[in-house]
Amino acid sequence: MIEEQQRYRERPSRLPGAVVWTWDAPDHPLREPHSVLPDGCMDLIWSDGRIVVAGPDTHAFEVEPPNRVPSAAIRFAPGTAPVLLGVPASLLRDHRADLADLWPSAAVRRLTEQIDEAPDPAEALERFALDRIADTGPPDPRTVAVAEGLRRGRSVAATAAEAGLGARQLHRRSLAAFGYGPKRLARILRLQRALELIRTGLPYAEAACAAGCTDQAHLAREMRDLAGTTLGAYFASAAANSETPLPSGSSTTA
Repeated sequence: MIEEQQRYRERPSRLPGAVVWTWDAPDHPLREPHSVLPDGCMDLIWSDGRIVVAGPDTHAFEVEPPNRVPSAAIRFAPGTAPVLLGVPASLLRDHRADLADLWPSAAVRRLTEQIDEAPDPAEALERFALDRIADTGPPDPRTVAVAEGLRRGRSVAATAAEAGLGARQLHRRSLAAFGYGPKRLARILRLQRALELIRTGLPYAEAACAAGCTDQAHLAREMRDLAGTTLGAYFASAAANSETPLPSGSSTTA
């Protein structure tokens, strides 16, 4: 079991708010497809000599067991990847794109070769992200404030006021930074808060209220709408794959 638990690893990145993760294909494949739930984040994933951008999801993304291959990636905090990539998040919503489709092929080929040859592909990918953000600059502070406010459970109206943005400005900036409007981002982050509380052992009803839902039925509706499943089915699937733990929210796919 200890060896299996090492198949997926993650650590905080030196890039603020980001997470570096790696996946080593297990000797025994996953028993069932794994649902990657929307989390407001975007990932840059290296695997099989390719670099893929996993855009922001509005619904669960199913990873089939045969598609799991050794990977290294960096998961960016909401609003960060579009600045680094120079591509609005809305263009990549619910989409996995080869970086070569977004950037000049020669630049992507050089980067891919660097990561392919690196002793630690994850560290090489992180170094690229750090260098790139140093050139592009960080996300707009107001975008960061919006994501943080919604993550803490603030209302969209209160978050907009705190960031000094009108409703239209907030919606326009949210599409570019997060891939969808602020109301959907708020719902996604609330669902993630609830699931995290449930993983700590809190009963469904208590987790729903603590996360900001009106009651357990509200959380169940959000789970069906955003994840396409029920709470019970989601956690049963996670238990079925428990020998090869997976990230709950990251966009892990080749």
